[in-house]
Amino acid sequence: MHKPQLTLITAAILSLSMSHATQASSHREAPNVTRTPTVDSTDFYAFNSYEEGRGDYVTLIANYIPLQDAYGGPNYFAMDPAAMYAIHIDNDGDALEDMSFTFNFSQSLPNDNAGVALMVGPGGAQKSVGVPLKNVGSVSAGDQTNANFTENYTVNLVTGPMRTGTSASVMNDTSGSASFGKPLDYIGNKTFANAEQYKAYADSFVYSATIPGCDSPAKIFVGQRKDAFTVNLGKVFDLVNFVPVEGDSAPSAGDAGGFPDGITQSADNDDLAGKNVTSIAIEVPKSCLTGSGNGSIGAWTTASLPQARILNPNASFDNTEVNGGAMTQVSRLGSPLVNELVIGLADKDTFSSAAPKDDGQFADYVTHPTLPALLNILFKDAVNTTLGAEIETLAPTNFPRTDLVTAFLTGFEGVNQLAMVTPSEMLRLNTAIEAKSADMQSPFGVAGDDLAGFPNGRRPGDDVVDIALRVVMGRLCYPIPVNGTDTDLGLCAPEDASVGNVPFTDGAPNNASMMETSFPYLAMPLSGSGAE
Repeated sequence: MHKPQLTLITAAILSLSMSHATQASSHREAPNVTRTPTVDSTDFYAFNSYEEGRGDYVTLIANYIPLQDAYGGPNYFAMDPAAMYAIHIDNDGDALEDMSFTFNFSQSLPNDNAGVALMVGPGGAQKSVGVPLKNVGSVSAGDQTNANFTENYTVNLVTGPMRTGTSASVMNDTSGSASFGKPLDYIGNKTFANAEQYKAYADSFVYSATIPGCDSPAKIFVGQRKDAFTVNLGKVFDLVNFVPVEGDSAPSAGDAGGFPDGITQSADNDDLAGKNVTSIAIEVPKSCLTGSGNGSIGAWTTASLPQARILNPNASFDNTEVNGGAMTQVSRLGSPLVNELVIGLADKDTFSSAAPKDDGQFADYVTHPTLPALLNILFKDAVNTTLGAEIETLAPTNFPRTDLVTAFLTGFEGVNQLAMVTPSEMLRLNTAIEAKSADMQSPFGVAGDDLAGFPNGRRPGDDVVDIALRVVMGRLCYPIPVNGTDTDLGLCAPEDASVGNVPFTDGAPNNASMMETSFPYLAMPLSGSGAE
């Protein structure tokens, strides 16, 4: 790995025109978007496909509608028909989208939106009455006649700026139309018999698709999945109500050989273990994404709503409001956790509506992050008492934080830096770095000697909470393993980060074994009626 060009990065930090900030989101990350969960982007993934035989593809997954309880009937979790969901690609590094995949949803009931009805009552008093449920019997891949609710969507490829570029339909190879279907959520094991039947049903909504100008077919899926993000959510936001350092000599070693009273890795620490999300997933040939750049791409997801919404005082199905005005971005996500843990409260909604090219307004949050300062306030005295030490500060002291700028805003030269370096928040992926099979992946990505993982893109099994904690506390000030050799990145020095080599963790493990090994990769959703 080559050392990043520090003069370029420093100049970028000091330039008001250059960007900065962070990554966005994970769950309920900004005040305004909490009021419209259907357009709340929870997580975003971009990685070189590691399904066997799919090495020439990139998978992009945008998750929406956070914290879904599997039993959330009778309406479950539909997408917003008025919204436009998008996945953007910058392939030259100017922080502007060169191509966007836009998704628009529609919903319908059988019988001209009257829905399924049952004849109720005796003889001449009998009436046809619509049922309140989204299904009236079992549903399977081969028989969906009992479904009482349908969602469809279209996908467009917009070349150039999303608002003004050239748009063309992505075609469904199965039907030959521009329409795709979304499966019902996993209502439960009477509706779908068992997990195997739901899997077969959901798999029937994985489509081969033709992208305009792309010689090879893509794959597309939109539907409910198990939330792949793991985090000790409640305690993290209760002023980190645990000791965020590995309590064992190694994760899950069970030997209490780590930091005294440190947290032990356990699935019980994952507050999202019982939650589902809705995934928009598309697998695209690499050659259709990279353009004329150097093979690295930047990617992010957004959701937009019409600027004006007038509620219908006599609402009916699919006629609840009138929408008008320009589409307005209300949600944005590139890398994880930034809008939650980096951007100040006053600017969270601003970040959600901003474009990467304008990220300079958020620069102070990255060059002078508050999370390390907060952790220092919360834990310095306790750490010194426990260790009998006199550590002056737990927070890194290198300002501006060129290590964070590199990790989140410019990428690493020779790893995931785009042809042009425009500091901006997006997920950067080098499509030329070969994917690793699930059994060979390190959940710590690049810091775990796995260049195919975060922050070189993000895979579902990358433990981004632990990685982010370690990076923000100075891990990049110490040599990191690259192809088995410890490499000094030259971004900062060990003396700049007193605890930069400490195994910070939230205690909620995540790894590739918890996912599927083929598209759409995220695990099956949890059943609404519980385990079989």
